[in-house]
Order: sequence, then C-alpha cells, then structure tokens
Amino acid sequence: MSFFQFEVFVKVVDTGNFTRAGEILGLTQSGVSHNISALESELGIVLLNRGRNGVSLTDAGKRIIGHMRNVLSESEQIKQKTAAILGVEIGKIKIGSFPSASAKLLPGIISYFKGRFKGIELELHEGSYSEINEWVENGVIDIGFVSLPIKGLEMIPLLKDQLVVLLPNGHPFHEYSSLNVEQLAQEPFIMPKAGCELLIKERFQSCGLKPNIQFEVEDNQTIISMVQEGLGLTVVPQLTLPNWLTRVTQVELVPETYRQIGLAVKSVKNNTPAVKEFIHASQQFVKINREG
Repeated sequence: MSFFQFEVFVKVVDTGNFTRAGEILGLTQSGVSHNISALESELGIVLLNRGRNGVSLTDAGKRIIGHMRNVLSESEQIKQKTAAILGVEIGKIKIGSFPSASAKLLPGIISYFKGRFKGIELELHEGSYSEINEWVENGVIDIGFVSLPIKGLEMIPLLKDQLVVLLPNGHPFHEYSSLNVEQLAQEPFIMPKAGCELLIKERFQSCGLKPNIQFEVEDNQTIISMVQEGLGLTVVPQLTLPNWLTRVTQVELVPETYRQIGLAVKSVKNNTPAVKEFIHASQQFVKINREG
C-alpha cells in the first residue's frame, strides 16, 4: 500500500468516478483503475462498487475510508510542519463554504490569504450547512464556513450577519424603517430553506406566532425574484443580498436578529500549520473590513 493509492481512492470517492479523479491527479482512467485494484488486492477486500452511474463505497469501503483520510491528513501535517521548520510555506487546504459566504466573504479572504501565502493551495467545496458539517466530520474538507452553533465540531466565530425584511416596492410597509414579526405574521411569507429558517421560526415562536408561509425556497435569487413579483415578504441575512437590489425594499427587523458565521474544524489544536494560518487570515480580514 502507498499514500498515493490512498489519495487515488479518496479522490475517486469524492468525485464519484474514475475519469474525473484521473483528471485531477494527472492519471489516465486505466491508471486510476490500476491503483484502486492494487489497493483492493493488497487489502484483500473490495472497496468500491462499479456501475454505469459511477462508483460507490462498499460496506468495507465505508469502514475504511475514514482511516485513509486520517492517514492522508497526518501525512499533510508532517509535510507542512517540516516545511515550517525549514522556513518554507507549502501545503493544501480544503475549504467548505455555503453559497452566500462563497459570494460575499470568501473571495476577499482568499485574496488576503494568497497575498501572504502564495505557496499554499486552496481547494473549494460548496454546499449546504449540513453538507459542510458532514464534510468536516468525515475529513472531506479541512475547514468549513458555517452558521453557528453546531454540534460535534470546534468553532471559530467570525462575524454576525443581520437578518432583514425584504418586501416589494409599493407595499404598504415599504416606507417603514423597521418591522417586527407581529406586523409580518398576517402577510404572505416566503420562507428561506438554506438554514436561517430556524432563526426566523424561533423569532415568530418567541411571540407566539406562526408565519403565513406561502412558499419555501432554497435559492436566494429565486426568493428575491418572488418578492419582486409581489408573491410575499421574506426575511433573509444581509450577506445573501446582491450589491444592487431593484423593485425590492430592505427594512430592518426588530428586535435585531443575527446569524453567527464562523469556521468549523475537527480540532483547532491538531490543525495543520496552513489551516491555522487560514483561520488567522480570516479573522484579520473580517476585523480589517469591519473597522473599515
């Protein structure tokens, strides 16, 4: 067995097929297949189910892959710590992010980080809150942008993202400077489904009310378009909003309600040097921009 065989196996699982894994690793499809077959032969077990629709883990593969991810993670730590001793900045960080953080927060952080650490490679995986949590837990990614709090992972808070009311221009509330849930309760409501719906429902429940939900929508742009067409009001985090809004009015929700955005890792103490630097760069970037 070799580290490279482990890397090939994990990449096949993450991409779902041999061809894509080979493109990333610089191998032909037959080269990928050879490495997987050699690994299975060495272990004496079948790790992957092969089918027309791609590959999937066998029961044995599910029990083994976590250990292989740990081995690869330890190998990366050794490389990075050795490089740090020699004064060389190298490494790779696999980052998970949800869409609004990817659009509004991550580009600035990456630019700030790469300005200081050009030799460290960054790999981005985008998904939902739950997917990012699962990826961190299973070692698919090293660090993830999440909405706090979450269970089972260590968290580094970064910033508070205020929730605001969106309503179509011309709505009777559009000249209000702020609105509360009592005012919103009887209005047709478009409920986001990307994760902040828990905060919204809690806000209504704290007042003994339920929103008049007409639609439940995950995509932020779809929500904005539905508000523009007068199909209802909504409450969304500011970070989800584009820089320019047309035919929509943004009003403050009172009392102020925030989602806490932060970084999640398996263990702060056991992070690689590169991940620790990324955490520090993220904190510094947010601090600089907040002060600015």
